[in-house]
Amino acid sequence: MRAVFFIAFVAVEIWLLCAVGRALLSWFPISYDSVAHRVNSVLVRITEPVIAPVRRLMPPVRAGGIGIDLSFIAVFIVLELIASKVLYPLSH
Repeated sequence: MRAVFFIAFVAVEIWLLCAVGRALLSWFPISYDSVAHRVNSVLVRITEPVIAPVRRLMPPVRAGGIGIDLSFIAVFIVLELIASKVLYPLSH
């Protein structure tokens, strides 16, 4: 049973790393034919199924000319809490 929790913990941590990568890449302009665009496409496919439902509940907040995606931050915090407080202790 501990192996299941360990695998879940690792899966959540990998997803969180993908989400951070996606967030970092969103700060830079990326040309369509670059490697960064392909990496970003993969990261979006991995993270969007989790973030999209939350974004429908929490649309981006407009601050001047930019939008701040609070759904991303909310998902990140909730998953990190689940990983650190629930999955990690049960996997050891």
